[in-house]
Amino acid sequence: MTRRPPGQAGLGDGEFARVEALAGLAREVDGLRRGLDALLGTPTRVDDLARTVAQLADAFAATPARPGPTVAPSWLTAPTDSEALAGLLEELCRWLQAVFLRYPDGVAVLPECWLWHPDVVEELLWLMYAWRAAYEGRGASVQLAGDWHDRQRPGVVRRLKTAAGSCSRERHQTRPGWAGAPSGATPVPGVEATTSIAWWWAGARDDAPPEPPPDGTTAQGGTGIGAAVNGAERGRWSR
Repeated sequence: MTRRPPGQAGLGDGEFARVEALAGLAREVDGLRRGLDALLGTPTRVDDLARTVAQLADAFAATPARPGPTVAPSWLTAPTDSEALAGLLEELCRWLQAVFLRYPDGVAVLPECWLWHPDVVEELLWLMYAWRAAYEGRGASVQLAGDWHDRQRPGVVRRLKTAAGSCSRERHQTRPGWAGAPSGATPVPGVEATTSIAWWWAGARDDAPPEPPPDGTTAQGGTGIGAAVNGAERGRWSR
């Protein structure tokens, strides 16, 4: 049974119920008021948050995109477009004159026949593009320039000295009795055994590898790449 508050002893049951209802309503109104007071600053905080997000978006948009890797063309695998290749060589020659030949050791190791050495052209091409990435690219930096001077350029100079340091134009001329006749790319040694090695490595790599044929011959006297594999070996390794 609900006890009546002091001072309300003379109230009837109906009146007491109404008073209790009003008191409960007052408590609810007070609770709502307190909740609204806590929310009064919310619009301001939302506006502040919106301004912060907008500032971050502007700052992100103003930040330059991170540059991708610099891609250097390859002379060894360049497409067979004579005009494009001529333009690439002209570009390289201008850079050699402006940068590489400013260094005495660069002058000393670059032979007059450098154009007849595809590996030398390849080295100089990537070195030129590394220089551009260090000095002119979107990601140019003191660190990249230092790496070019300290590691990349000296490395190319060292390899050029080993590969063609004592060469000359005369060594590339073709005439009777000349020892320096031009030659194409060196054939890949052992290419005739690629199929037998593939079958062995695919199916029996824990066993001894197939025996190579004597120099100048292929297994079973064949001439094709796959001639080194006989039917028995292929069947055994494929199981």
